[in-house]
Amino acid sequence: MKRPCLILAPGKERSLQRRHPWLFSGAVARIDGSPSEGDLVDVADAHGHWLATGHYQQESIICKILSFDTPVVDEAFFRQRLLSSVNYRKRLGFFDDKSTNVFRMVHAEGDGLPGLVCDWYNGVLVMQAHSIGMHRLFPLFTNLFAELLAPYGLVSVFDKSSATIPAARQKDIVQEPVIDGFIWGSEEAEQEVVEHGIKLMVNFYEGQKTGFFIDQRENRHQVGALAAGRRVLNCFGYTGGFSLAALQGGAAYVETVDISKKAIALCNRNVERNFGDAAPHRGVVADVLDYLATSDSRFDLVILDPPAFAKNHRSLQQGLRGYRAINQRAMEHMPVGGLLMTFSCSQAVSAEDFQTMIFTSAANAHRSVRIVRRLPHAMDHPVSIFHPEGEYLKGLLLEVE
Repeated sequence: MKRPCLILAPGKERSLQRRHPWLFSGAVARIDGSPSEGDLVDVADAHGHWLATGHYQQESIICKILSFDTPVVDEAFFRQRLLSSVNYRKRLGFFDDKSTNVFRMVHAEGDGLPGLVCDWYNGVLVMQAHSIGMHRLFPLFTNLFAELLAPYGLVSVFDKSSATIPAARQKDIVQEPVIDGFIWGSEEAEQEVVEHGIKLMVNFYEGQKTGFFIDQRENRHQVGALAAGRRVLNCFGYTGGFSLAALQGGAAYVETVDISKKAIALCNRNVERNFGDAAPHRGVVADVLDYLATSDSRFDLVILDPPAFAKNHRSLQQGLRGYRAINQRAMEHMPVGGLLMTFSCSQAVSAEDFQTMIFTSAANAHRSVRIVRRLPHAMDHPVSIFHPEGEYLKGLLLEVE
């Protein structure tokens, strides 16, 4: 049966000819057929020539492109894409690294599968759909991963999509709400993983993202390399990843601040699990901006890793104001020569936006700042050259004078 087809307005095919995987609704002149949310659709130019095939969705991004090379998007197609993702991590040595057993397995557009994120937690695969089309494919993906990951010790598959499918609760799109839970194999809610030799407890039901912020792994390792003898402040610390790396690196004292009481409790558990109850660490439940405004403590190394303040371009300016406030406040209290590791995970914030915000924060704080290093996400989060928006994490290591 012929698929529905999105016919583009004249001249609107250029982004697809550049193999950009997002098609915006404003480029579509008409729709031949009546696609439902998540259906496969073809995309054609104004003359009817096929350009791509992807998942239809009732949003401003009307289609997430799966293929520019063939309209045949079937089980064999998806098997090849998943196999390519697995082999990429294998070539990078992740399956052989005894000191780290948690990493990203599929990174959406970066692996040619827009709308799908999969993370590996020591034998547990957490799948997260960001579109209805991808979520419909979970039974197929589960069967394929059961085959492809069997040699590496796959024990279970967890669906963590309840918070990431924008239309999941609309009754006209799905019959039942998406519920997080195990869909294959054993069902242990918590799993111990290891990152650079540090033990971490991950709760698949309660954890942020897919359970942990895997994208910061290499930046946490950098903190460990810088921490020896320093007083370290980890803001928006969640379950303590940066704090644990600092303690492993020989920090003199570490303080973790997060507004979530549950996160700090798990952070304290992780610290005790790795370094005992006498570790030089304190967990603080507090709003970070309030904490920075009232704390008299001086720290040699400060980490600012906040949630996405700018969820989209409409909230960009408000988000930049939030980033500016916390960075300025941190700089005002830092000693001369102190190091600030600061991040934005907002896709709407460009690298230029982020650096301009840091410039303004430094000027307002009356501090001179050196850029020591730029800090991207880890290498298991590849970015397609055709989709620069995939480089969502912006980070800078700064020296404050």
